[in-house]
Amino acid sequence: MSNLISHQLVKYLEDRGIEHIFGLCGHTNIAVLTALESSSIKFVNVRHEQIAAHMADGYARAKKQTSVVLSHLGPGLTNAATGVANAALDSIPMVVIAGDIPTHYYGKHPHQEVNLHADASQYEIYRPFVKRAWRVDRPDLFPEILEKAFQLAESGNPGPVLVSVPMDIFSKEVDVSLFERLQHNTKTLQKPSIDDVTAKNIIQTLINAKNPVFYVGGGIMLADAAQELKELVDHLNIPVAHSLMGKGAVSDDHPLTLGMTGFWGTKFINDKCKEADYIFALGTRFAEADSSSWESEYTFNFPPTKLIQIDIDPSEIGRNYPVEIGAVADLKQALTVLNRVAKELVPEGLQNEELRQEIAAYREEFKNSNQKFITDNSFPMQPQRILEEVREVLPKDAYITTDVGWNKNGVGQQFPIYEAGSILTPGGFATMGFGAPAALGAKIAQPDKVVVSLVGDGGFGQNPALLATAAEENIPVVWIIMNNYAFGTIAGLQKAHYGTTLGTLFEKDGKPYSPDYAAIAKAYGVEGIKIESAEEFKLALQRAIESNKPVVIDVAMLNNPVPTAGHWNIMDIYSPGKKVHHVAVEA
Repeated sequence: MSNLISHQLVKYLEDRGIEHIFGLCGHTNIAVLTALESSSIKFVNVRHEQIAAHMADGYARAKKQTSVVLSHLGPGLTNAATGVANAALDSIPMVVIAGDIPTHYYGKHPHQEVNLHADASQYEIYRPFVKRAWRVDRPDLFPEILEKAFQLAESGNPGPVLVSVPMDIFSKEVDVSLFERLQHNTKTLQKPSIDDVTAKNIIQTLINAKNPVFYVGGGIMLADAAQELKELVDHLNIPVAHSLMGKGAVSDDHPLTLGMTGFWGTKFINDKCKEADYIFALGTRFAEADSSSWESEYTFNFPPTKLIQIDIDPSEIGRNYPVEIGAVADLKQALTVLNRVAKELVPEGLQNEELRQEIAAYREEFKNSNQKFITDNSFPMQPQRILEEVREVLPKDAYITTDVGWNKNGVGQQFPIYEAGSILTPGGFATMGFGAPAALGAKIAQPDKVVVSLVGDGGFGQNPALLATAAEENIPVVWIIMNNYAFGTIAGLQKAHYGTTLGTLFEKDGKPYSPDYAAIAKAYGVEGIKIESAEEFKLALQRAIESNKPVVIDVAMLNNPVPTAGHWNIMDIYSPGKKVHHVAVEA
């Protein structure tokens, strides 16, 4: 028996447990949209493909499931590229299914084809950032390509893949047995662990160390290994520092959590890492900002510090620092073994009350240093006060998305996260425009959780059309636009080094300018609130959450830089030898 590829694709996705597809129509994919009409899968319609990709990214992170994007060819595929690349650099599993030109028009340059260097080669646009890009050349090959795509997206270091499907293939029939045979293939691969010899070597090394530190990244969340990590931290009483992507791996109220390292880390946290004799790195790539541009003066100093590193991706082990003990393994599996071995070697565990007290004293000192900003009634508001009041209002298990700028760097440094995986932030690609649509995806994935997006006016302004989807689907996300009338972080950087702000401040006729985002929200059918004083903000946020509707809160914010004692090498490029960072810029 035969059936249309488009219908069999939809059935395959249903059988795989896919509940949502994010995308935008085009003449190359309407056969699939038609097949979805009678499906249990919900198609989430957007106004721009970058929105679809970021929504799918947020959805995959919050649901811990591979997401699916449906795209048109040419401009549809390139519009989505930024969002897919963001997912790739943060190791988020995603399958992009894109329409392509008809096979019988290869070489003729049909409508919307990208072919300036080769015919029928649009899939190659994605090659630098997806794990693999396929072009389907025959209908009978489509089923096995689809199966391989999901398996590759989910295995090893996860990430996006692309399946580019000529539109005529969607409308061809193929024997259903080619899809049915895939049901016999496992959908979950067993993941690698470590052996007892390696585990004992690691645990004994940590027991013997004088100043060991755990350093964890986003790989902990990808492996769903936060509970296993906490168990080992509690048993060995070793402090935990983290990368930006590792924030929340161990709760920020845990007595052994140090905090975020690197450029936006504090001196206390960076010094604890620099002075460690052993660092046990789990699921982190030691990214540039987290590692103070890998300069030994600031955060990590290998050697004399020695490194133990476990990662699912062998290319990450020893990439930036020499490794004494390295293992390729799934972190959940590896930590399960490490916990068992640790309890065998030190049944009563280890104690370090002095360190706990030192961390507690540091936290109190750091909070006190921010208190004058937190209690400041000035308007535009201090960013520290905004973050403090957001944290006071939100439940501990709320989902937070950030964009880039104060809302990302300040949150990483100052905003407590209590549940692993509940903060979604653009890491490797640091994409402006991620946070607002990612929140929609997170809310669809976790409808019972409160979802708040902390974004700048620059980031929200990238794709305000996401509000159309929020209104149509009634997705109750609250967006807090921390509005400094600027690309604020870059403005502070440019002002500090070059004495100008050209191209970084939003101005009209020499005066600060901002669209009225509350009015824009209302035009889309979403509630919009424009904050007029610092005293209004907290109550407005409480009411927005209680309304269980999509709400935009536009709050003017002072453009003060995130304080930092770390280092970023670009500072030396701009101002060699001057130790210049950011400065405050009035908008």
